[in-house]
Amino acid sequence: MWLCLPLTALALLLAFQPSRIFAAEENYTWSADSSPQEGVPRGKVTQYEFSNSKIFEGTRRRYSVYVPAQYDGSKPAALMVFQDGHTFQGPGGDFRLPTVFDNLIAAGDMPVTIAVMVDPGHKGELPPKRGWKPTPSNRAFEYDTVSGDYAEFLLTELLPVVEEQYKITDNPDLRAICGNSSGGICAFSVAWFRPDSFRKVMSHIGSFVNIRGGHHYPAMIRKTDPKPIRVFLQDGSGDLDNSHGNWPLANQQMAAALAFQEYDYKFVYGEGGHNGKHGGSIFPDSLRWLWRGWKELTP
Repeated sequence: MWLCLPLTALALLLAFQPSRIFAAEENYTWSADSSPQEGVPRGKVTQYEFSNSKIFEGTRRRYSVYVPAQYDGSKPAALMVFQDGHTFQGPGGDFRLPTVFDNLIAAGDMPVTIAVMVDPGHKGELPPKRGWKPTPSNRAFEYDTVSGDYAEFLLTELLPVVEEQYKITDNPDLRAICGNSSGGICAFSVAWFRPDSFRKVMSHIGSFVNIRGGHHYPAMIRKTDPKPIRVFLQDGSGDLDNSHGNWPLANQQMAAALAFQEYDYKFVYGEGGHNGKHGGSIFPDSLRWLWRGWKELTP
C-alpha cells in the first residue's frame, strides 16, 4: 500500500514497527513493463571510463550509456542521467532500466531517451568491476554536498564526451535526472542549481538529511521563488533513522515544502526500507508521470 501526504496514523505506526515494514516489502513486485516484451525493439548499453575531471580532481569512474533502438541520429534525443549508475544498467536488479525504457519508449509513454548511468568517483585505481565493493570514496562529497558542483561536472565535463557520439537535446524540459539515497539528493541538487539544463527529478529514498547539509532543502524551497522543475519523490516508512536524521521525515518535509510552493511534484510513500524494492516496483509508472506531456515539447 502506498501512502501520500498528509501522513496518516497508520504511517506513523509503521515507522516504528520494522518487522511489519520488512514483511510488507515482500509485496513489492515488478509489472510486465519491467520484463522483455515480444516485438519491442531493444536498446544497447555500452560501458565507458572517465578520469579527466578538473572539478573532482584525482577521481576515476565508470559510466554506461543506454541508446534506444529508435535513436537514429536524425534529431536530438531526450536525456536522463542516473547516479550510482551500476544499480540501474542491468537487465536484473530492482530497476531494470534498459527493459523498462525499451517498453515505455515503444509504447510512446516517454520520448526517445538516451540514459547516462554514472558511478561516483574513486580516488586512485578503479576496482575490477562496478558495484558497491569497495564503496566509491568520493561518493558522499559529490552527492551530498549542497552545491552546483556535480551539475557543473555533468554539464562541462562528462556530458560533452557523450555528446561527441550522440545528439542530445538542450531543451531542459526533456532532460531528467534520477538517483537513490545520496544519489537522490544529488539529482535534486542538479535541477535546483541548474534548472536551465535539467527540469525533471526522480528521487528514491533520497538522503535529505544532514550528511552534508541536505536537511536545509525544505527551508530553501519554502523561502525561494519556485523553480520550473518537476519532482518525483519515493520513500518508505522503514527508511533510515540515524545520526544524520530520519529519512522518512526528511522526505515528508520535502514533499510538504514542494506542496507549499505549489511545485509540480508527486510523493509516493510506502512501507519499505532503505533499498530499491519499492522504487523499482513503481519505476515504470514513475517514469510515465515524470515524462507526461512530452509530446508537446520541442526536441
